[in-house]
Amino acid sequence: MLKKSYLKNGNCRVTFSLPAKVDAESASLCGTFNKWDKNAHPMKRLKNGTFSITITLPPGEYRFRYYLDDHHWENDWGADEYRANPFGSEDSIVKV
Repeated sequence: MLKKSYLKNGNCRVTFSLPAKVDAESASLCGTFNKWDKNAHPMKRLKNGTFSITITLPPGEYRFRYYLDDHHWENDWGADEYRANPFGSEDSIVKV
């Protein structure tokens, strides 16, 4: 799920969150904004089992996915859009 808060400078603070039902021990946010680096944006696990992270992005369109437990990719089914990727699956899209 995405939550956006636009800043006066044109950038946007985007909160990315995953529900507890993903049943993961760890999650990372990966995408074109961090060159798909699995270590760049580890998500914080909250007491209710959800994962969350907030990052600031400049205006644009970004592909992203969540990397769970160091072996499984998951999309955000509340994303702005989805697009096929070269690996036979889809990427989530966030538009800022």
